[in-house]
Amino acid sequence: MGESLLPATLAILDDIGVLPAIEAEGFVRKAGATMSWGRDTEPWSWYFAETNRRFPHSYQVWRPRFDQILLEHSVRSGAHVRQGEAVRSVHEDGVELESGARVEAPMVVDATGQSALLASSHGLQEWDPFFRNLAVYGYFVGGCHLDPPDDGNIFIEAYEHGWLWKIPLAGGISSVGAVVDRDFGAAGVRKRGRERFFLDQLAAATRSSVMLKDATLRDGPFAVRDWSWCARTMTGPGFVLVGDAACFIDPLFSTGVHLAVSGAHLAAAYVTTALRTPSLTAAAAESYERLYRTQYGHFHELATLFYASNRARDSYFWEARRLSGATHGDPRSAFVRAVSGQAAAGYERSVLGHGVLPDDFAAALETELAWRETRRIRPDGTTCVRMAAGLEVRQAAVLGDGCFEPGYVIAGPGRDDLPVSTLVASLAHHARDDTLDAIAARIARANDADAEQVREATVAAAELLIADGVLQAL
Repeated sequence: MGESLLPATLAILDDIGVLPAIEAEGFVRKAGATMSWGRDTEPWSWYFAETNRRFPHSYQVWRPRFDQILLEHSVRSGAHVRQGEAVRSVHEDGVELESGARVEAPMVVDATGQSALLASSHGLQEWDPFFRNLAVYGYFVGGCHLDPPDDGNIFIEAYEHGWLWKIPLAGGISSVGAVVDRDFGAAGVRKRGRERFFLDQLAAATRSSVMLKDATLRDGPFAVRDWSWCARTMTGPGFVLVGDAACFIDPLFSTGVHLAVSGAHLAAAYVTTALRTPSLTAAAAESYERLYRTQYGHFHELATLFYASNRARDSYFWEARRLSGATHGDPRSAFVRAVSGQAAAGYERSVLGHGVLPDDFAAALETELAWRETRRIRPDGTTCVRMAAGLEVRQAAVLGDGCFEPGYVIAGPGRDDLPVSTLVASLAHHARDDTLDAIAARIARANDADAEQVREATVAAAELLIADGVLQAL
C-alpha cells in the first residue's frame, strides 16, 4: 500500500528538492481517480487539473524505489543514515539498539510506520471504531486497466463486501487490494485461506475482475488489519511521532503517504524550533499537533462521509457504515472540515456530487452555502465590523520558513485556527462595531505607519475575513 500520491504531496517534495529525481524515475502519471461508487455502479472520474494548476497530475510509485530515492536525498542533504539497525527502545536522551548500543540524540523522531514503536510501547494508541477494516492485497502482472485519459488513475470499485483498489504501476504491474469488514475478513481468511479469500473478493467485483482476467498474481497476498488509529499525543520530552507512527485513517483517499510527508515537513520545523529556540518548544509542540490533527480530521471526516454516502451496494458492510457515518459528529462541523483546504484533492466535489448524503449533512450543506452567499460584500472605509461570536485572537507558534515562530491565530469552536499577520490580528482585535477607517487609523498610529497604506490593507483584509466568517459587517 502507499503507492498512490496526491498533488499536495508533490508540493512538499518540490520544496525539499527531491521532486526532479522522482519525476525522472518513470513512475506512472496519475491524472486523478476513477470510481464505481455512489448512487449507482457506473464508473466516474475526477481530475487533479480541475482544482490544482500547479500540479495537475501526480504519480503511482513503486514504494521500494520511491523510498530509496527519499533515503538517498536525505544522505545528500547531510543526514547520517545507518541501515540494518533495529531500535529496541527509546529514551529521553536517545535510543537503544537491538545490539545493545546506545545512540544519544536530543530529539527522537518516531517514523516507524504501523509498528508505531513509541505509541505502542507508551500506550498512546486510540483505535478508531468506525474504520474496523481489514485489507488483503497483492501485486499482479498483466491484465488491463482503464482507457485514456484514465489509464494512470487509481480505480476504486465498491462491491458487496467492501471495496477494491487497482493501481497501475510501471512495467505492467498492478497493486490490487480488497478492503472488507475486519471480522468478515478474519473469518474468511481462516476458512478459505488468504489467497483463496483474496481471489474470491476480486471475483465478486464486476469491473476489477474483468481487468484482472488475464493477470497473474506475482507477490502476496498480504493482509493488514486494525490500521485506523490516532495517538493521544504526538509529542513529548525528547520525541515526536510522525506518519503512520502518529496516525492512520483508511487507504480510500490515498492519504497515508501525504499525511506522512506533510507530517514530516511539520516535524522538521518542530525539531528545528526545539533545538534552536528551546523557549518556544512547548508552543511549537502545541502547533505541530494542532496542524497535524487538523489534516487528519479533514481526511477522517471526508472518508467517513464518503463511506456513508454509498447507496450503490446493500450488505452488512455498507449498511453499518451508512448508519455510523450519518450520525458521526456535528454535521455543520463535518461540512466545514470536509471542504476546508481540500481543493487540491478534489474529493469534496466527488462526495457531494456522486454520493447520497446523510439528511442532516445535506441540510447543513444547504444552510452553509446560503450563509456564504450573504457574506459576499465589498466593504469600504465606512463599513462597521465586529468579530464573529466565539472567535478570538491568540498568540501561538505559527509555521514559518522551516521552523515555528511567534505569531497570531484566529481561533474558535468548530473551525480550524487561522494564522494571521500582525495587521490582521490588530484588525480583528479592534473589530468592535467601529468603522474600518477608525480601526485603520488606530493601527496606523500605534505602529507609526502610513495611514493610507494601512487603510487600504485593512479594507482588503476585511473583505477576506468577512467572506470567511471571521468578521461580520454591520
